[in-house]
Amino acid sequence: MGTVSRMYDNYGDAVAVVRDLEAADVPHRDISLVANEHAHGRDAVEAEGAEPTSRTGTGAGVGAAAGGVIGLLTGLGIMAIPGVGPLVAAGWLATMLAGAATGAAAGGVVGALTGAGVHRDEAEVYEEGIRRGSTLVSVRGNDADIPRIEAILDRRPSRNWRERRDEYAAGGWAPTR
Repeated sequence: MGTVSRMYDNYGDAVAVVRDLEAADVPHRDISLVANEHAHGRDAVEAEGAEPTSRTGTGAGVGAAAGGVIGLLTGLGIMAIPGVGPLVAAGWLATMLAGAATGAAAGGVVGALTGAGVHRDEAEVYEEGIRRGSTLVSVRGNDADIPRIEAILDRRPSRNWRERRDEYAAGGWAPTR
């Protein structure tokens, strides 16, 4: 089992990728979406009515039960993660973050991603990207399914985490260790 992640500068692109993954029969339980509550483009997506949200509060009902024909996006909830702030999240990663929000786990986004096998350097960039308004889509899959998942994730413009790390570093950012 591997984990593949992409960071999107536009929330609408991330939502479209999640829908494409669902249409390709990637199980809801293996897809996650995480953004800060003011993610770039989120207001436009909500204004179009394209995002069913639950607004259920800190970690309540986030993603874990979003299955069947309802879809991952109906499990979106808002939670506060120390050091990152209020997040809109759904899926397996949201479940891990909900544990961090209640003190059951440490490390926030970085801890959840590294626990899923993402390298720490990459996870730190994703956390900073979320803080700055990008949206993360992270998908778990069997090794045989990873190329298909990557092809779907790459249908929309995403940012290479290494290039983004270099941009952040040029602006004075350094990961906290």
